[in-house]
Amino acid sequence: MHGAGNDFVMVDLRHGQPAPDASLCRALADRHAGVGCDQIITIEAPRNASSVASYRIWNADGSQAQQCGNGARCVAAFVVRDGAAQGARFELDSPAGTHAVDVLPGSCYRIAMGVPDFLPAHVPLAKQGDEARDTYDIDVEGTTLHVGAASMGNPHALIEVDDIATARVGLQGPALQRSPAFPESVNVGFAQVVARDRIRLRVFERGVGETLACGSGACAAAAILMRRGRVDRDVIVALPGGELRIAWPDDASPITMAGPAAFVFEGEWLP
Repeated sequence: MHGAGNDFVMVDLRHGQPAPDASLCRALADRHAGVGCDQIITIEAPRNASSVASYRIWNADGSQAQQCGNGARCVAAFVVRDGAAQGARFELDSPAGTHAVDVLPGSCYRIAMGVPDFLPAHVPLAKQGDEARDTYDIDVEGTTLHVGAASMGNPHALIEVDDIATARVGLQGPALQRSPAFPESVNVGFAQVVARDRIRLRVFERGVGETLACGSGACAAAAILMRRGRVDRDVIVALPGGELRIAWPDDASPITMAGPAAFVFEGEWLP
């Protein structure tokens, strides 16, 4: 499946099958010798009585992730298709919490992604004090980068650029991920503000590399720019693989992400 080009191998484990280990995840994610994907998502029994299902996320390098917005929409589409989810609204459990899902027209879904957290200790962001700031100056291999930071249940950094096409994604993304400022590494977004209601975004994901879309990264980027007053509280985030709509009515409300989810093919893994 994919959500705005962010692609996944979906594995249904609701009948008690064992979860994949790191080596199997790396094999599945290999685009030459495996299926090929950004991440592996396992669909499992719900953890809460109010939820339809739960899910876990493995990156292409075999490490586990706490959140994946595009993947959440694909899980939603999966459980709607097989009838586990009924009606226009239901809940899913992720490693980061429980999320309300709204079914929208055109194979689209809106996910309540939780309240963005800007406290440095919660990102986590080291050696930057206890108070949240709009921008942090971080020295990365001899260059000072002006970075925003937020947690969406997983860590995000944001660099605002004049032109997304010339952003140094492949250089500054991994450099920030190696920085001791982010002790658990970080997903690095590069954002260009096009208008009050539109931004362009590229994301270098932790454990994956640059992806065509990142749902939690779109939420983090929008929230950081909203707090800076750079954009409105309802924006379109244009990523290389497609567009997401991010809305955050106020600082105390959950931020929501709406966008498509698509089935591509189904098959059998032959180890």
